[in-house]
Amino acid sequence: MLITNGTIVTLGAQNRVIANGAVYIRGDKIADIGKTQSLISKYPISERLDAHGKLVLPGSIVAHTHFYGAFARGMSLPPGPPPKNFPEILQQLWWKIDRALTLEDCKLSALVCLVDAIRNGTTTLIDHHASPNAIDGSLDAIADAVLEAGSRASLCYEVTDRNGAAGARAGIRENVRFIKKVASDEWRVARNRLAASFGVHASFTVSDKTLEQCLDAIDGLNTGFHIHVAEDISDEDDALQKYRMRVGDRLAERGVFGQKTIAAHCVHVDATEIEGLRRTKTHVAHNPRSNMNNAVGVADALGMLRRGVNVGLGNDGFTNNQLAEMKTAYLLHKSARRDPRVMGADQVVQMAYANNANIAQVFWKPRLGELCVGAFADIILLDYVPYTPLTAGNFPWHLIFGMDGTHVTHTICAGKLLMKDRALLTLDEEAIAARAQEAAKRVWKRVQSQ
Repeated sequence: MLITNGTIVTLGAQNRVIANGAVYIRGDKIADIGKTQSLISKYPISERLDAHGKLVLPGSIVAHTHFYGAFARGMSLPPGPPPKNFPEILQQLWWKIDRALTLEDCKLSALVCLVDAIRNGTTTLIDHHASPNAIDGSLDAIADAVLEAGSRASLCYEVTDRNGAAGARAGIRENVRFIKKVASDEWRVARNRLAASFGVHASFTVSDKTLEQCLDAIDGLNTGFHIHVAEDISDEDDALQKYRMRVGDRLAERGVFGQKTIAAHCVHVDATEIEGLRRTKTHVAHNPRSNMNNAVGVADALGMLRRGVNVGLGNDGFTNNQLAEMKTAYLLHKSARRDPRVMGADQVVQMAYANNANIAQVFWKPRLGELCVGAFADIILLDYVPYTPLTAGNFPWHLIFGMDGTHVTHTICAGKLLMKDRALLTLDEEAIAARAQEAAKRVWKRVQSQ
């Protein structure tokens, strides 16, 4: 397919803006980029998609999300005082939702999130799943949704002690089973869109014994961990009380950190923990909207970036309008520091594209987050008409102050059109929403009965 007549914003090392540009896709990768007339001459018989002057960008990447939380939208909390801190939010909301899910609910909640992702130009998502009463096969259910949607995702199951030793062992088995399945010949053709890591909930719900079992299980699997780190101060308090060390120090000492591990949040890590993240080349997923919603604090994303930590941008299960997440990241740090000079739009774009692409390369070697020859053909078109000059240098500020997921008209993942002229091509949104409405009623009823 040849995308013509677009304003191509490549990002990446070349970082070009090509007026009246074109992108040639062969299979699931980008094969050529240049001026429209030049590429039409080179590929005269290719199928064409006329961008009609729209912006052509890389698809967005989400470094940390939770498909399982979709049915929380609009749900009433159980009777009683509202949760006043993060542990109470977990106990009253998220740990009730995840226990209420069936395998069918797992797939439906993923489909709902994938509809949202495609509509907002998000093509790659790194998910962290929990469904304690439907563990076995839960990652397969989500994988089915991802393949049906045509999107790309890395999946893992949350190992935790909060559901007892048997639940922890089942979570370990599900991670190992799925990691091996994705690596098998059976799923060779799906590996450009599916990957796996080893999920662990957080330090405060995982004992040393369980951590040791996870480390034993991951041996030889050529993968890393996906774990919440110091999202709330209670995580640090727990580690100091039980282990006489901080969360990051504990995880680094036990061997959980490493260049294939994603540490989500890291809101309350100190300078020594940040050094541990840098030294082990552990990736960090910053989730500003969720952190604001849960009132857990503001991660020192700038400090981590300055120290050489690869900090990407997730959403922690908020909406998959990743352009909205970028805006929040830009504003949050200025407000928290009371300093308009902090967190430039260029730093946000670095986290959302280049740094998230570094995280994605843990799972997929062809590049994501930029438009270049050899990169995956994850491409979105935006109906955004700039009324001031748009250059490679000022693009980040156009993105922050002008663009949003609602501007996305076309979404392409691995060379396949998932949305064209705002019409979904791979998923039936109305049918999914109708099924999800009925499922949500059943989930809410189970939540209320806990």
